[in-house]
Amino acid sequence: MENVLVTGGAGYIGSHTCKALSQAGYQPVVLDNLVYGHDWAVKWGPLEVFDTSDSASVETVIKRYEPIAAIHFAAYAYVGESVTNPAKYYRNNVIGTMKLLDALYAGGVDKLIFSSTCATYGIPDGETISELQPQRPINPYGHTKLMVEQILRDYDAAYGLRSIALRYFNAAGADPHCEIGEDHNPETHLIPLVLDAAGGKRDNITIFGTDYDTPDGTCVRDYIHVTDLAAAHLLALEMLKNGNKTDAYNVGVGHGCSVREVIDAARRLTGKKIEVVEGERRPGDPPFLVAESNRIRDEFGWEPSYSSLDSIVETAWSWHQKHFIND
Repeated sequence: MENVLVTGGAGYIGSHTCKALSQAGYQPVVLDNLVYGHDWAVKWGPLEVFDTSDSASVETVIKRYEPIAAIHFAAYAYVGESVTNPAKYYRNNVIGTMKLLDALYAGGVDKLIFSSTCATYGIPDGETISELQPQRPINPYGHTKLMVEQILRDYDAAYGLRSIALRYFNAAGADPHCEIGEDHNPETHLIPLVLDAAGGKRDNITIFGTDYDTPDGTCVRDYIHVTDLAAAHLLALEMLKNGNKTDAYNVGVGHGCSVREVIDAARRLTGKKIEVVEGERRPGDPPFLVAESNRIRDEFGWEPSYSSLDSIVETAWSWHQKHFIND
């Protein structure tokens, strides 16, 4: 069985990717400091608890498990916090990643899949975003991810470390078998917050802005089921094994849902009353964030299987009931 090093594998997207790796016959070796991850989410391979910036420990793990590749999720990802505490983000997301890359190079690991983000694009020029859109991030979080993308291109040219950066849109939903799911503290994502309101954990959900130039006046986002996102990482690994060059791809469904549509779907699928408060716009929220995902579909053969809004909300609600209500 081939091993794959997964940094941040105890987190939301990382744990779902570990399950996909296991189902495909790989053993995920999780490296996570558990600041935001959960040890209960590590079910398909060993867990090594330390920080990616601890190069000596990373090198020890590489010697022990001899991974064929790494998938790098470990990063801080709260946009607002990145604005108020940029040093934390540059230190962890950029310097920590460089230390990881040096350890990979020292250990002979020459393939990496990088967890990037649509935040590298900043405010889009239109309703959809292709990989040709200029990358103009508007917050330190987006800047850190863009910096790492450039570092990866340079490391390939200098050291032969080939990589694929996957620029996520809005990851959502939960494992269809309810083994793992979303559990952030603090939680900032719309769908779990709406389900908190449905489950009685919060009194209401706030819509930030109702006067956007969108069909119903609320922001439109591209929601991709986390299981489909995990599948994209597995395909990226196979592409690197087959000699794919360093590159970056959008990973989104290609169509958007508004905030009101998400709330309406949650009301319908949960059968719960969800109170809404209409608030002011938040700075930096564009009307549309929707992927053009033709490249990953055409080149990887990737097709989302669970990313209808109903499937996303249904799986998220099943997890929510099991993890937050029934327990």
